[in-house]
Amino acid sequence: MTAKRSTQAMDLDSDQTSPEETATFIGEAQLLLAEKRTSLATLRTGIAMLALPLSVVSLLVATSRLYTFSQVAYLALPLLAFCGLLVCVGAYLVGRSIHNIRRMDRHLSDLKRRSPTLAELID
Repeated sequence: MTAKRSTQAMDLDSDQTSPEETATFIGEAQLLLAEKRTSLATLRTGIAMLALPLSVVSLLVATSRLYTFSQVAYLALPLLAFCGLLVCVGAYLVGRSIHNIRRMDRHLSDLKRRSPTLAELID
């Protein structure tokens, strides 16, 4: 009986996978989707970090008639430097998360190619 099962397992077509392999593929897909969700959260954070300096500079421009820049330069210059730092960090986070999302998509495509059952579940 055991020999019959092993020959049946060996006779599986390339399109069919065993339940254990399917469970492994689904587990891998869940892990990749969780990592992709984390990258999307990082993307959202990076976009927020890019928008914050824009808001601060807009506020400074809108209230610029209330002060002269030379009087508040000791406050404005460090603030603008901090805004520049936020833009750099935000751009890094956005770039890194886009890179990770593309990598996860490639891995998911590879998994869908290897497992027809998984390809039916994930669009």
